[in-house]
Amino acid sequence: MRDITIIGAGQAGLQLGIGLLTHGYRVTLVTDRTAEQIRDGRIMSSQCMFGTALAHEHNLGLNLWDRDCPPVEGISFVVPDGRGGTAISWASRLDAGARSVDQRVKMPAWLAEFERRGGRIELREADVTDLESYARGSDLVIVAAGKGRIAGLFERDAERSTFDRPQRALALTYVTGMTPRDDYSAVAFNLIPGVGEYFTFPALTTTGPCDIMVFEGVPGGPLDCWADVSSTEEHVERSLRILRTHLPWEAERCADVAPTDPNGVLAGRFPPTVRRPVGQLPSGALVLGMADVVVLNDPITGQGSNNASKCAASYLASILEHGEQPFDRAFLQGTFERYWDYAQYVAAWTNAMLGAPPEHALQLLGAAAGDSRIAHRFANGFDDPRDFFHWFMDPDAARVYLDAAAVSAGTAEAVRVGAEAATTVGSGA
Repeated sequence: MRDITIIGAGQAGLQLGIGLLTHGYRVTLVTDRTAEQIRDGRIMSSQCMFGTALAHEHNLGLNLWDRDCPPVEGISFVVPDGRGGTAISWASRLDAGARSVDQRVKMPAWLAEFERRGGRIELREADVTDLESYARGSDLVIVAAGKGRIAGLFERDAERSTFDRPQRALALTYVTGMTPRDDYSAVAFNLIPGVGEYFTFPALTTTGPCDIMVFEGVPGGPLDCWADVSSTEEHVERSLRILRTHLPWEAERCADVAPTDPNGVLAGRFPPTVRRPVGQLPSGALVLGMADVVVLNDPITGQGSNNASKCAASYLASILEHGEQPFDRAFLQGTFERYWDYAQYVAAWTNAMLGAPPEHALQLLGAAAGDSRIAHRFANGFDDPRDFFHWFMDPDAARVYLDAAAVSAGTAEAVRVGAEAATTVGSGA
């Protein structure tokens, strides 16, 4: 029986740890917070997990909230016209529903499940000295969380990292009292040209069902406005002010909202970064980074928890297939590259969405308003972003796709509107 130590008790670390326990490995999980501290702490993310990621949880028996968590049934997309109306607006259902469970709910339950299945938990904020000790006593050490010198073990990969500074000012607001969409629940995504993005979706938090409001502001712009906010109430009011100014239809849905709890708001920023996956300790021992430690994306496409789940599933498969062979550098690098075969597409799509959308992309998004097939394909790309590279990410492929879609008169008009919106975005208006 092989011994594996995992640093970090988030989506990736816990899912991988429980998966390894299921296959007979001895697993130690190191976390710097107790279940109670996580449950009583500040929100950590705006997680919305799509079908494939949810299936990984289901396969391990970790889908503990299917009856309690409100479903996310689709994706809607809006581009304002700058005059109080919309230039582009459409919605489409997901083939497999999504769900969002507050990590303050999920991680404490998974920690208990990890222990119930025979895992060992150590409570400490691990440093490099601790990693040396774990490396001596384990067959493999995996770092799924870390800061300070631990984070410094994983060098930024300049060739795979598009940015070296934050591309958005981020803010999360967990609320109750939001008016549901008329037709079906969805991630309601709004692209505000030259300003940023706003999206919202239903979720489950410590106090029950809620909605999560996510703001992504272009640095220095009107949505980069959180530095002077000093209270939960002020954070919520700032959120509503943004909606009243830029997205009045979303403001109408929020007429009666209130914060879920005093810890239900968060603001910050970070640069999207890809890091080299193999870290070397002073002794020469090697450790393997995973999930956000080595591939950190901006939340604009909602892929963070999905990536963590898919990374955990990929790493689990690599470890199981490796059997009793040594966990050498070739294995560690190869394990990451197997995951990167998928994650590179998520990173490229996410980074592209952080820039001004090119004309062909807005033409496709405009066409989706008149052609349900295009809307359906875009919506379901959130579950597997690799599909975008067949039709959305390349101008020539987009042109071929639109031609093959046998565009109707209504869709042709939507394409015209999309092209006009592209001009607006390009001008920074």
